[in-house]
Amino acid sequence: MTSYPLYAHFIFAFFSTLGFCFLFHVPKKHLISSAFIGGCGWTLFKYLVMNGESNVISCFLGSCLVALLAEIFSRAGKDATTLFIIPGILPLVPGAGMYNTMQYVLENDLEGAAAVGSETLFMAGSIALALLIIASLTRITVAIKRQLQQYIKKLL
Repeated sequence: MTSYPLYAHFIFAFFSTLGFCFLFHVPKKHLISSAFIGGCGWTLFKYLVMNGESNVISCFLGSCLVALLAEIFSRAGKDATTLFIIPGILPLVPGAGMYNTMQYVLENDLEGAAAVGSETLFMAGSIALALLIIASLTRITVAIKRQLQQYIKKLL
């Protein structure tokens, strides 16, 4: 099977995310940045998979990148983080794994269904966990920054 270079993966993921941005009515000023986030997350995922990392870990790290970039762009653009996370995470959603699991079930290959289905569930869980961790770390960082600013104000 021929593997495409990473820049091709970025371009494909960028335009597929851009299509979902139109579908989800993302404001025009955020279209490019949302598509960029989706392209970056997918490219990191493919890079890690090409270098021997498991799909679950690659999906987790790609989702971490998506969540981190979404936090950065949402603060820079003073808009909701979900405008960037929802379209940006879509390339990482394991839709093919869900399809293949059902295919194995219909073919009565329960061993294959269990193997692919469990990996798909772990990938979906890794996406949720990554979004939760990055959002929590961002809130903690912002709270610490505010407390430091208040403390410095009191000193001056």
